[in-house]
Amino acid sequence: MDNTITTGREMTYGEKAVGLTFNPGGNPKVDEIKKLYAQIIDLLAKENPDNADTSLKGRILGRAINDAMGAQMWAVKAITYQF
Repeated sequence: MDNTITTGREMTYGEKAVGLTFNPGGNPKVDEIKKLYAQIIDLLAKENPDNADTSLKGRILGRAINDAMGAQMWAVKAITYQF
């Protein structure tokens, strides 16, 4: 996956985490979900700039980021599910 957006800027941590540029079906709802979850993940990541996973706060933030990534994947699955 390319880590740059079409504007040529480097993707944020959250954008990389959700795979912002991966949407083979071109579904606009998938794009919106990924953008929103990328924002959530970026906000959480800013709370732990040193990535101090050994502190309690770092572990909680890591869990929150992992859970946001999982929620994003389930949301995309729900949107794209074919009966």
